[in-house]
Amino acid sequence: MKRRQFVKSALITGTIAGLASPQTFAIMKKKNEPQEFYELRIYTLKNNGQQQLVENYYEQAAIPSLNRLGIKNVGVFTELLPQEFTKLFVLIPFSSLENYLTIEDSLNNDNTYLTAAAPYLNAPATAPAYERIESSLLKAFKQMPQLQVPEKKDRIFELRRYESPSEVTGKKKIEMFNDAGEITIFKRTGLTPVFFGETIIGEARPNLTYMLTFDNMAAHDSNWKTFVNDPEWKKVSGMPEYANERILSNIRRTFLTPCKCSQI
Repeated sequence: MKRRQFVKSALITGTIAGLASPQTFAIMKKKNEPQEFYELRIYTLKNNGQQQLVENYYEQAAIPSLNRLGIKNVGVFTELLPQEFTKLFVLIPFSSLENYLTIEDSLNNDNTYLTAAAPYLNAPATAPAYERIESSLLKAFKQMPQLQVPEKKDRIFELRRYESPSEVTGKKKIEMFNDAGEITIFKRTGLTPVFFGETIIGEARPNLTYMLTFDNMAAHDSNWKTFVNDPEWKKVSGMPEYANERILSNIRRTFLTPCKCSQI
């Protein structure tokens, strides 16, 4: 009897495997991927000297050390159109919350890192490496649990933050991306995402933050136009429960360009 059940199970499994497309298996695999965590750091700088010092720190110390510790795809960006002096945006992906919590100790035990990072770490109060760091911790969305690195070429990035009036409406906007198909519509209409993250710790909560990439500003404008005119998007955004006036209180966007050392 047990042998018959085994044979039957094997036949069913084989049939499913034969019928399923590669895309089906890709979706099944994606659902099993753990959700990453992201630290988004924003450095406030006041002069070229500070910018060069912080960029050198990431190029010569932080990124090589993080890579040795298994943390890949660190993004370092400057503003494309700075209002005053540019800010520096750094995106660091972590495979788990434990990975995030232990990274500082790991770096402090890395003598190679400490030597390379000395100009940044030991900058005097009279000539600091930066003015301030704003740091947020984000958890990846379940429908895009892993950061996706675009092809390495000249491109621009758009960082968008959606702020909601309450925790409940913030979750509703995340639901719109995950369950109502907004991420899928993004990808189909040329809005190429790098990551989506819910802000767990950081300013202006509740909010979510995501990053898109485009070849240039003309592609940005064209692809967003395609998205807002998409019939499926109009259907989703037309649902009363997802109306902007109910679930969004503010949208902030920043255009970025990658620094030479950026791995994104």
